[in-house]
Amino acid sequence: MRKSRPGIGDREALFDAYPAPIKAKLLALRRLIFATARATPGVGALEETLKWGQPSYLTAETGSGSTIRIDQVKPAADQCAVYFHCQTNLVETFRELYPELSYSGNRAILLDAKQKLPEPALRHCVALALTYHRRRKAK
Repeated sequence: MRKSRPGIGDREALFDAYPAPIKAKLLALRRLIFATARATPGVGALEETLKWGQPSYLTAETGSGSTIRIDQVKPAADQCAVYFHCQTNLVETFRELYPELSYSGNRAILLDAKQKLPEPALRHCVALALTYHRRRKAK
């Protein structure tokens, strides 16, 4: 992991501000994003920062992918989301591959904080986001 930009500050304090079930889910998503980046060839080290006040993950080293953000869905106290750039076709692709997941428009995968993460599907979606630019250049 590369050193984060100014703004992410004290990561622990940022995540501590969330209710316990949301914090646990967001930290699990954070681990999944970093693990997926490490396991996906060509992604390189991720940069963790804040965008729109949300923990965000960028492929700053390689530029291979699109930014991924995670946050609680407001005002839903029991939901969190993995956000993707809305001007990509990423969520459209995810819908075709994983119709069983819940989505918000063309920008997010929605997750219930009380349910188990759909890890295989999320890993695949995150890998597609982290390689989005690299795949588009190859076309």
